[in-house]
Amino acid sequence: MSAINSPALDRRQFLKLGGMLGGGLIVGLQLPAQVLAAQPEASLTDLGAFIRIGHDNQVTLVMPMAEVGQGVYMAQSMLLAEELEVDVDTVKVLASPANAALYGNPAIGGYQVTGGSTTIRAFWTPLRQAGAVARTLLIAAAAQVWKVDPASCKASSGYVYDASGQRKLSYGELVDVAAGLPQPAADSVVLKTREQMTLLGKPHHRIDTPDKVRGKAQYGIDFQTANLKHAAIAVCPVLGGKPVAVDEAAIKAVRGVQQVVLTDEAVAVVADNTWAAMKGLRAASIQWDFGDNASVGMEEVVQQLDSESQQSGGLARNDGDVEKALASATTRLEAVYQLPFLSHAPMEPMNYTVEITDKRCDVWGGCQTLTLAQATVAQLTGLPPESVFINNFLMGGAFGRRLELDGMIHAVKVAKQVQGPVKVIWSREEDIQHGFYRPYYYDRLWGGLDAEGKPVAWFHRVSGSSIMARAFPGAFVNGVDPDGVEGAKEPPYEFDNIRVEFRRVEPRGVLTSWWRGVGPTHNVFMVESFIDEMAAAAKQDPASYRLALLGNNPRARQVLELALKQAGWGKQLPERHGLGVSVQFAFGSYLAMVAEVAVSEQGAVRCQRIHAVIDCGLTVNPDTVKAQIEGGAVFGLTAALYGAITVKDGQVQQSNFDTYQPVRMYEAPLVDVHIVDSLEAPGGVGETGTAAVFPAITNAVFAATGKRIRTLPINPSELKV
Repeated sequence: MSAINSPALDRRQFLKLGGMLGGGLIVGLQLPAQVLAAQPEASLTDLGAFIRIGHDNQVTLVMPMAEVGQGVYMAQSMLLAEELEVDVDTVKVLASPANAALYGNPAIGGYQVTGGSTTIRAFWTPLRQAGAVARTLLIAAAAQVWKVDPASCKASSGYVYDASGQRKLSYGELVDVAAGLPQPAADSVVLKTREQMTLLGKPHHRIDTPDKVRGKAQYGIDFQTANLKHAAIAVCPVLGGKPVAVDEAAIKAVRGVQQVVLTDEAVAVVADNTWAAMKGLRAASIQWDFGDNASVGMEEVVQQLDSESQQSGGLARNDGDVEKALASATTRLEAVYQLPFLSHAPMEPMNYTVEITDKRCDVWGGCQTLTLAQATVAQLTGLPPESVFINNFLMGGAFGRRLELDGMIHAVKVAKQVQGPVKVIWSREEDIQHGFYRPYYYDRLWGGLDAEGKPVAWFHRVSGSSIMARAFPGAFVNGVDPDGVEGAKEPPYEFDNIRVEFRRVEPRGVLTSWWRGVGPTHNVFMVESFIDEMAAAAKQDPASYRLALLGNNPRARQVLELALKQAGWGKQLPERHGLGVSVQFAFGSYLAMVAEVAVSEQGAVRCQRIHAVIDCGLTVNPDTVKAQIEGGAVFGLTAALYGAITVKDGQVQQSNFDTYQPVRMYEAPLVDVHIVDSLEAPGGVGETGTAAVFPAITNAVFAATGKRIRTLPINPSELKV
């Protein structure tokens, strides 16, 4: 994977044919003007290209989004191939360079960010337009060669055919002519209708799978280069602390150790190989100054949240008169729900290789925020941004962890003191104990029912850390974090009186960030748990209760009805078995989930089966959608049953998969996924299944035991007979 240079392009045009590069046709894809206007001016020479067609007929797509395991290399290649009329299996992909002007995500303000389940939503139209423009140019080129009307020519499988079908020219043979033709405007090309599509919407194997199966896929941790040194790192266990002293003699007594590096908050040992670096670090006997956060513990965190949550927050939504409706309600409910800090715990721990010279800095590793990374490294090294090269790789899991740049920052700080390239690898323990964690949420909900049990008031106060206020301060308006209230501000149900607030509460000594979604991964749990409580208070079936509130939401109603049918809702179950349901609109998609659980007499919860029905609009690759829902459900199940990061004396207590336990293979449920055939605009998928599973599990536990779970992870001792 490498950066691509390009000819000068007019960045005010949406789609631009740039001409020849290395003997091929380059089609550059520009973001809409309203997105570009929010970006700093970039020199024209910084702009790249999405599509490259070589004389050898090879089509290469420079990926606007990073591959984090979610299948975008396949999906975005399918978008391109559908309109370009090429075999998707022949398309090669390259990771994009840092260039927000060209590869910015229009769904996230034009920043070059992979996240938020936005990949398909953001590039559904632009990538198809890029393919259609290139196809139109190649057809026009063939028509010019043959001196015929372009309308009489047709493109198929990387060739242009004349009307007789007897003459054909490959794209590679046409690129020189096409490069000199005037380009059509992006909005003038006619895209295929659903009926005309031959690729999109049909299952297809992923192009990145074979190399992964064979061990040939290159992740950041696999990168090798000449004269590479290896470093193991220990960051102060307490946020804000710093190293005071190390036993340098003991470290250097380890064979292979070359150097000891101290930074403001970490110690790194540089060696010939990773094992020597790790051994040297273990011998370091590091003395730390833990600083002001050494007394932080969970009691302080929860007490602060409890106190702050009793105060009013920023107003996210206020329809009707909630206070009046609550006062007149026949039945009034109140509940507090808590969700813990969570670690991303990706299989590939944080790692970056960095080489710094007087003239440039190269960084190799997986990153979800390329231009921010480029700017950050430029600031650290004193180099201009154009002299910083972020070489992106496949990522062995991230779930938002590689949105943050702390791993890269530590690696650059180490590399500044090392001659030549150095690979800095975190141990699993360092990765789990020094993360940016999903915030701890402490939400209060109030509800009112009339005499028939129908909701007449809904009041939800979200209390927790604001990631947006830290990362995108301009988005934190009037005390409301828009991400923090997603899934709460607009629940799928119809309420005449609804009030939603956000109370920002920042914990001392703990860093927070996105975790496979943030707002929905906690708000769907709160909303779907509390609506279940309302149904129980009304003595009504929880599924029927939901359906009655979805009269004006046909897409949500459809996925719920299908999920209930798939699960056999209402069937007889053994004792201490239960079905639980959840419905959500999040990340642009509608999803209903029914979980079947069994609860042992000792309180152990076993999820046996999950039925999920998703309406994610127009689908690119159904296989990927199913895989993401399946994986997301298991990821969420891990958090529901086991996930919790706790802090004592300022230090994270969990350290590896023994103390931060994932669901084991034998515990994984069967996950049935049904995709609704929809003509709506594409929605997101990658984070959707994770958000829905929490309440489906806990509502099933209630159905099995009659005990309501308001705090995760589930505590088996509370469910014992």
